[in-house]
Amino acid sequence: MNISIIVPAFNESKKIGRDIKAAEEFIVRNNFQGEIFVVDDGSKDDTAEAAKTVEISPHISLRVIRYEPHRGKGYAVRTGMKSAKGDYILFADSGLCVPYDYVLTGLKILKSGDFDIAHGSRKLEDSKIIRQQPWLRRLISKVFRWIFIHWLHVPSELTDTQCGFKVYKGDAARKLYEQCVTDGFLFEIEIIVRAQKQGYRIKEFPVEWTVDLDSRLSLTRNSFGFIRELIAVKRLLSNM
Repeated sequence: MNISIIVPAFNESKKIGRDIKAAEEFIVRNNFQGEIFVVDDGSKDDTAEAAKTVEISPHISLRVIRYEPHRGKGYAVRTGMKSAKGDYILFADSGLCVPYDYVLTGLKILKSGDFDIAHGSRKLEDSKIIRQQPWLRRLISKVFRWIFIHWLHVPSELTDTQCGFKVYKGDAARKLYEQCVTDGFLFEIEIIVRAQKQGYRIKEFPVEWTVDLDSRLSLTRNSFGFIRELIAVKRLLSNM
């Protein structure tokens, strides 16, 4: 099985080595053929250099992509998708919030033939939260979920659109991300709506999750940017 793993990164020099080694160990442990992409989204630290120094199995391709200036998570994931050649493609947030073994659950869903995209979810009954988000971030997330459903028309059965652990059939991922134009964190909403309109089937699966207290995402600090992006995504989706 060929699998591509994409790790978008912004100022993650202290974590990226662990991310790469965990991805490598997952690929080797399951006897997959694989490639790992680290996409450095205009970091101000030495994320790219730290990633390049990690030694991994010669049977696994490690590619570090760096660009400037900082563009946003959506742009980073999209950049990785353009080069990914796997039959299946995963993108996983830096910080190992979800253990890589949960990829196997997503792959089982996709290999059943009934679904094209598998989303990890922190909100399902069988999900296991090791360390919860701060209360303010949980509250803001609930507000955004309401907006996503009632204003952007995201399917209400999707419980966790923003969990950074998603597995795709390779062809579906390449097609959807080639069309995607959203640079920021709302790229996942655009992808979901595009997938829905094009007949791709999405299923969520429960994960074990631990909050990354050193996350680069701050809903309070970047609130005006999120509002601007919400309006832009609404206009985009309305014209599809």
